[in-house]
Amino acid sequence: MTAIKELKAQARTKVGKGAARAERRAGRVPAVIYGDGKPPVGISLNHIEINKIIYAGHFLTTLFSIDVDGEKHRVIPRDYQLDPVKDYPVHVDFLRVQVGATLTVDVPVHFLNAETAPAIKGGATLNIVSHAVSLHVPAEAIPDAIEIDLTSYNFGDSIHLSAIKLPAGVTWAGHGDDTLATITVPSGLKEAEADEAAAEAAEAAKA
Repeated sequence: MTAIKELKAQARTKVGKGAARAERRAGRVPAVIYGDGKPPVGISLNHIEINKIIYAGHFLTTLFSIDVDGEKHRVIPRDYQLDPVKDYPVHVDFLRVQVGATLTVDVPVHFLNAETAPAIKGGATLNIVSHAVSLHVPAEAIPDAIEIDLTSYNFGDSIHLSAIKLPAGVTWAGHGDDTLATITVPSGLKEAEADEAAAEAAEAAKA
């Protein structure tokens, strides 16, 4: 089961750009909780705390219980904005999540054993097409990542969605058998194969 992290927030009584700037000057990050057919709730978060949580990773796939002045909200982050120059958070959107709900989330793809995979050790290059995949997942069982073991792939192979075994209750949100990565044949091997093919063609011409 996905662990739910606790987060404290303060209710915001004022809205608008001026109020948001005031929150940031006070060392807080404006945010909003919305969804589930209920009115949105404006909140503010401690800047240092939310900055650490975002940069710790998996922020957009983590369930939170936000305590807003004593009232608990079960949510998942849906988006956040960073300052374009300093890269610290300036706004966060949270979606309310009911118990038992199914969510659509983007989950990172991790490619394992690149150092020991025979093709990679043999000079092949791993070309990653997708660093994340869109999944339908139970809110209580969001995977941290989809893992792909590279040891069974060879020169010229493509890694497709259909080759990946998903956790129980998880399904693909997209359509089609998208390519996640390719194993590119080393240039030296390509040249050797081309030379061999040319030699075989020359021998066939003599016969």
